Amino acid sequence: MEVINALGRRKTAVARVYLSKGKGKISVNKREMKEFFPIDFLQAKVNQPFALTGTEGQYDVKVNVVGGGINGQAEAVRLGISRALVEVSADYKPMLKEEGLMTRDPRMVERKKPGQPKARKKFQFSKR
Repeated sequence: MEVINALGRRKTAVARVYLSKGKGKISVNKREMKEFFPIDFLQAKVNQPFALTGTEGQYDVKVNVVGGGINGQAEAVRLGISRALVEVSADYKPMLKEEGLMTRDPRMVERKKPGQPKARKKFQFSKR
């Protein structure tokens, strides 16, 4: 098995994931995952695909992630890892899909409209 790459997106975050056989080391933007995602909840999100498929400690992961906030980036990495694991073995797809990890969350920020201060907010109406 060589390096398998996959793409994960969430809001404006884009994560490029490179999966290879190894000892379970995850590096994000050339930093340790625990350093990049200091909150345990975010680390659990990133490790969720491995936990579901029972492949913890079997693959090394290198991730380049840009855009968005820390939570969106963690979810983008999670989707990228899930897609890469499905490329390794199609048997993982049903269990990942059941947990909703194979679905790209389509929700995006609505654009600002002209003549309004924000997307839906209106300027104050004056009757007189």
